Amino acid sequence: MQKNIKTRALVAVIVTLVGLFYLIPSITSYLPAFWKDTVDKIHLGLDLRGGMHLVLEVETDKAVESAVERISNALKDVLMENRIRFKHLDRIDGTIITLELQKTEASDRFDEVLKDSFPTLEKKPSEWIDGNEKVYLTLKTKQVDGIKKFAVEQSLETIRNRVDQFGVAEPEIIPQSNDRILIQLPGIKDPQRAINLIGKTALLEFKLLDETHSLDEALKRGVPPVGSIIAYSVRVDQTTGQRKKIPYLLKAKTLLTGDSLENAQVKISDRFGEPYVALKFNAQGARDFERITGENVKKRLAIVLDGVVHSAPVIQERISGGQAQITGTFTMEEARDLAIVLRAGALPAPVKILEQRTVGPSLGQDSIDKGILSIIVGGILVILFMILYYRYSGVVANCALILNLILILGALAAFKATLTLPGIAGIVLTIGMAVDANVLIFERIREELRLGKSPRAAIAGGYSKAFITIVDANITTLIAAVVLFQFGTGPVKGFAVTLSIGIICSMFTAIFVTRIMYDYFIWHKKIEAVSI
Repeated sequence: MQKNIKTRALVAVIVTLVGLFYLIPSITSYLPAFWKDTVDKIHLGLDLRGGMHLVLEVETDKAVESAVERISNALKDVLMENRIRFKHLDRIDGTIITLELQKTEASDRFDEVLKDSFPTLEKKPSEWIDGNEKVYLTLKTKQVDGIKKFAVEQSLETIRNRVDQFGVAEPEIIPQSNDRILIQLPGIKDPQRAINLIGKTALLEFKLLDETHSLDEALKRGVPPVGSIIAYSVRVDQTTGQRKKIPYLLKAKTLLTGDSLENAQVKISDRFGEPYVALKFNAQGARDFERITGENVKKRLAIVLDGVVHSAPVIQERISGGQAQITGTFTMEEARDLAIVLRAGALPAPVKILEQRTVGPSLGQDSIDKGILSIIVGGILVILFMILYYRYSGVVANCALILNLILILGALAAFKATLTLPGIAGIVLTIGMAVDANVLIFERIREELRLGKSPRAAIAGGYSKAFITIVDANITTLIAAVVLFQFGTGPVKGFAVTLSIGIICSMFTAIFVTRIMYDYFIWHKKIEAVSI
């Protein structure tokens, strides 16, 4: 039995030391470098640390429309390559492609092309107009679902890359339902800048100016010529701060997009000392850019970001090497943020802010202070009650309670869980539950002592009879906590995390550790009575 006690005591000591190893970096920073590099501090949630909480909705329908637009352009090229006569190829209602086929043989060849080159499209019932077949095409349902799912996944990854480059420590970016993303940015000091960075679609396009039609005429009519669009650039007067919109008539066809970018960096202009964003294309993008500039010398090429023209320089010669730049009236911060979103890539669809909350650091510190106070007050009351009611046995239970708190906080740091205000409530609840198991054991021991049993037999009987009840109560509570964690969000999850960890730790300390203490006094100290 002596050897058994030593083995169990060694296990308890090792578990305690591991808990302290993970907990101490959260208490003090005066530690060796290897310790601080190995173990993180306990992560604090927004309600304790302050920061920003966002819920975004990915407009997946826009992603589907963009996919249909790309497919319609590809379809037009394929039909022209195969010499299939058609007219009026348009996109209606966002996701329906329509066109008119001339002659019956064109219809037969079109069906073959559709089957071979565009398996994701399905043909709806056609209409016949003056001997021509009007075709309606839509994406298959499975393909639409795949595009929407991919849009959310890609948006999640793109936003995560942007936030990482922005420099936010310990961000939480997780999907919610089918098309929503939860973002929590602890310690953020400039919420509006973060919103601009996260929400920017960052669709970079290179388009030629339409110099064959009159911009004034297009503005007067309010409708651009077929195959062209009207876009604007924004110029800010440095003296008055007034913003002026300058119109451009651009060709609708996009020659190159930001998908071909390899890098984007902020640089300072030697001539004016102003920041600009230097672009470097990947190998394929560099070849495309060289070809585009070579074919359009002396023409103006507009650099368009999210529909806004940033510059439209004249192409003086073929540009090789895959280098370009975006200039404008940028501040250093604006240029840096633009470089971040370009490096991280464009969002596949626009995002909409559904919920936004900002918690100030002072409010967070106040929550921490009150949370710690609640733990201290609750702990002191429980400790006093146990000592007054169960005497020395209460001291044993209180030692287990203190160890329980160490293990809970150590586990939070080890698993990199986030401690929230509801999480502190879970710890307070665990304090009560931790001694609840000892209360059951102590009452059983008292019953055994009233029957005249020896201290050794009473302690053994008390633990064995209370064990099943304790396990049943804690397992059912643990199941409830797991369900809360699985289906809950935000505060509910924080509560479930600490409650789950607390239940496991309390069973270890209340049953395993306290039994070691009793066995030590029974077998080593040979006590003749139990103070309970």
